[in-house]
Parts: sequence; C-alpha cells; structure tokens
Amino acid sequence: MLRTPVDGTRMHILTWLKEPCRAQAGATAEAVATRFGLAHPVALTHLRLLTAIGLLHTTRIGGRLHYRRDEVRIAEVARRFEKGW
Repeated sequence: MLRTPVDGTRMHILTWLKEPCRAQAGATAEAVATRFGLAHPVALTHLRLLTAIGLLHTTRIGGRLHYRRDEVRIAEVARRFEKGW
C-alpha cells in the first residue's frame, strides 16, 4: 500500500494539498487531475489509495467529494519512518 509510482505523483499530491488554499477545503479528483495532467481515473486511483492508507480524509461539499490531508496520520507515519520502521 505504501508503494509509490516512480514519478512521485502521490507525494506531489500530498505536498500540493498542504498549500494554504487547499489545506482547509481540500481538492476534488477533477482538480487533482487538472493540476497534475492526469486522466480523472488515474487521479482518483491515487486519491483512493492515499485515503485507504489514512493519509487523506474525504468530505462532501456541494455534492462533490473533496480530499484533505490527515496531518495527524501523516506525522505518525513520518515518525515511524524516522525511527527506522
């Protein structure tokens, strides 16, 4: 589940979602696809994986699913890797 693509797309998505304008409301799969030049199904696959491993939360806003970072979970994972997990 932690496997990442060679080009680091998932890490780029996580970094982009940390930007102040996205940190609170998050972003839709459509926004992620547009920002990274991905097909919508590919963006959705990345977002679903990040959600499944607990790095993202989802919220429905205006009938659309928005993805936001789970800062607590991300910090927990980072600590584990620092300790040689």
